[in-house]
Amino acid sequence: MNELDARIRAVIDLNVAEAREYGGRHEYDGRIQDLSPEGVRSGLSRLGEGTPPADPYDADHLAVFEAGLRVQFGELELYRRNPLLHLSNLDLACYDRDYAPAEERNAAKAAHLKLWPEAVQHAIAALDQVSAPTAATVAQAAKGLAAGVHDPDALEAHRLLVAHIERAAAVGDPDASLGGPALARLMGAGEGIEVDLGRLAERADAERDRLSALLAEAVAKLGRPGKPLEVARELVKQHPDADGVLEAARIGTEKAIAFTREKDLVPYHDGECLVGLAPESRRWAMAMLSWNAPGEPEGPSWYHITPPESSWPVEEQEEWLEIFSDTTLPAINVHEVAPGHFSHGRALRHVRGDVRRLLQSLSFIEGWAHYAEELCVEEGFEAGDPRFEIGVWLEALLRVTRLACAIGVHTGQMTVEEGARRFAADTHLSGPGALSEARRATIDPTYGRYTWGKLMIMDLREQARKEWGSGFTLQRFHKAMLDLGSPPLGLLHTIL
Repeated sequence: MNELDARIRAVIDLNVAEAREYGGRHEYDGRIQDLSPEGVRSGLSRLGEGTPPADPYDADHLAVFEAGLRVQFGELELYRRNPLLHLSNLDLACYDRDYAPAEERNAAKAAHLKLWPEAVQHAIAALDQVSAPTAATVAQAAKGLAAGVHDPDALEAHRLLVAHIERAAAVGDPDASLGGPALARLMGAGEGIEVDLGRLAERADAERDRLSALLAEAVAKLGRPGKPLEVARELVKQHPDADGVLEAARIGTEKAIAFTREKDLVPYHDGECLVGLAPESRRWAMAMLSWNAPGEPEGPSWYHITPPESSWPVEEQEEWLEIFSDTTLPAINVHEVAPGHFSHGRALRHVRGDVRRLLQSLSFIEGWAHYAEELCVEEGFEAGDPRFEIGVWLEALLRVTRLACAIGVHTGQMTVEEGARRFAADTHLSGPGALSEARRATIDPTYGRYTWGKLMIMDLREQARKEWGSGFTLQRFHKAMLDLGSPPLGLLHTIL
């Protein structure tokens, strides 16, 4: 593995969990980031030291990440108010991937686990501004962190962390909002762009209206009576049983990869994507892609699926299985696999330079995969079955409502309960599902990044069509973006 430039290393040292798993920098195996107040101050002090990259784009990309970290950790001090940063720091699931021999991964996992007591001390010292709604939302994830852990010292540390979070849920500030200026800074600094939340909220409303109209058109093709969302709520009840979910995902993955190759939608069609049951420590997620990271030897990527447990109440199993319905699973497949995350992960292995391989914009990552869903509709994937298109619009309505809810909750214009009502009105979710989505805004203020990233990509595509004229092709446009790695949204325009 190559040695990182000191200036890039300073950024990676403040993103250890992501660099290890998504960048494949396994020199961080068995290590935990120091998220104590002093540790964070020390990490911030090293940002920007040294010579910038010679390539002008890479220099700008690196500078955006440095600015984003200064806002996240310095200006807003989110490590003091968001337990998720600390849970990611403790997470052991990264060692469940088969990127190295099992004995090496097990040794790293054991070393990591030995550091839990110190890391929990740091977390408790840091987490003095956790709001009650944030703590309540993250409490279950905190408890699940210890799945499969038997080390008594680690378990005692875990108990102390869970107790700290539960105390915050009981007595913390009832207001979870960051405030509009803080949210705009958080979103914008990390992407190298100025964010006007009012205009973005208007754009979210316009996108919701566009998607609602597209959903109505797609439902009309089925010829079923009823309002579009009512029809959709009936459609998602048609799904594989718990034993059939994995096989349905495997079949859908093969179709998505074959279609992406046939249409040549991405620059690289190499690599292997396997479908399997999610590791026990990751079964809080219904579906996720764990790609063969750019710093790792060649190996398979894994599309992990989590069917419901047979021990759950029947109602909960049914609600979980609706995620994998015959209508929505195909859209999830293209998002997670091809031309979405799996295809993007393969492109990352081909880009040049550590900046582009390792400094990954989540807004671009999720925006690209979300864009891939609508791209497949445009290019005719499953054209004979309106349910695919319906599934894409349902997923898109969920994502655009996240954007509206994030802005509403963190500007104080919307309570979590009002956010849940918006999910119930504008998406196929209702009841606990709608409330769960609204609560996510309290722990993930930027979870509107799916729609935001998609819209930025679609805007740029139209600009490229105009500027490139007869030279425009989807292949050229997609390769130009993916050659930048996972670019901050504010730098996307450089491809023109």
